[in-house]
Amino acid sequence: MTSTPVARRTAAAGPSSADALVPSTARTRSAEVEELIHRDPGRFRVLTGDRPTGQLHLGHYFGTLHNRVRLQNLGVEMLVLIADYQVLTDRDTADRLSEHVEGLVLDYLAIGVDPARSTVFAHSAVPALNQLLLPFLSLVSVAELGRNPTVKDEIAHSRQSSVSGLMFTYPLHQAADILFCKANLVPVGQDQLPHLELARTVARRFNDRYGAGTALFPEPDALLSAAPLLLGTDGAKMSKSRGNAIRLAADADETARLIRGARTDAHRHITYDPVNRPEVSNLVMLAALCLDRDPHQVADDIGGAGAAALKDTVSEAVNEFLAPIRARRRQLAQDRGHIRQVLREGNQRANAIAEATLDEVRTAMNSRY
Repeated sequence: MTSTPVARRTAAAGPSSADALVPSTARTRSAEVEELIHRDPGRFRVLTGDRPTGQLHLGHYFGTLHNRVRLQNLGVEMLVLIADYQVLTDRDTADRLSEHVEGLVLDYLAIGVDPARSTVFAHSAVPALNQLLLPFLSLVSVAELGRNPTVKDEIAHSRQSSVSGLMFTYPLHQAADILFCKANLVPVGQDQLPHLELARTVARRFNDRYGAGTALFPEPDALLSAAPLLLGTDGAKMSKSRGNAIRLAADADETARLIRGARTDAHRHITYDPVNRPEVSNLVMLAALCLDRDPHQVADDIGGAGAAALKDTVSEAVNEFLAPIRARRRQLAQDRGHIRQVLREGNQRANAIAEATLDEVRTAMNSRY
């Protein structure tokens, strides 16, 4: 099997603490699926996507975006969801939603998502997808929804005085996202495995209750990310909402400024030691990812030159890596009509898929009138 550069570098860096939390069966199955992709990519349909809450950043790129392009280029059918309805799960209003949706499309196209081979679409434009949420809700209990760790975490950290019903049903909405197109493969991080397991449960229960011996829905597999978790410039998880992220669309000066202000530590000699020196190691890893090098080698090259030299190396590597993506994005941004056309065509394809699935569901449930 030919691994991606990110996978090779992560292996060289050693297993992360997050890896230890992933069940061995999930890791084994993910490796098996990766082998199958290379043998027969056409057998797979992938569903993936993002919430339009702001511009995408380097954490998104190395975490998921580059892998979407890799799978697309291998010949896997790719559906990329802009989850605009999910913005409402934890926000009273969806400020600048249209701008953020167009921004996601720009980012996707700039990194190499090809609308001729990948379907880019929005939640709110596909009514039949959202209609599947109702029968799916009948297949799970309130207790099962409440036990979902992501929902529990979101509720615990919600800034609102109360939690909406949409937030509570968030895992079922994700199940509808996956199953409406009968996706059989979903790239995820370890924290998203419970969501995927619920989608598998819904598929299994629907097939058992209504399938009459046939499997209307596949039970999708997880393709686990091999990418490391990138920290933001403040040492916390890189996030759009924290203001600690390097946006793909940022210019070179903004990027250099953010990296100059990144946290390091008091030790001058640069080493790659994620456990004991997380902030320094994060900068080393960022440079290594952009340079396609081993992080230990990057750290050794800088050695005793200190944090200033490290930050200069990172700034140069990031700006050089992002330069063609940013140039492409600027060019695409001049034609809003093209961006809207990409989304319209993707919405049309997604609607055709969703309506066909909903028609099958109605037949299976004996609700065609």
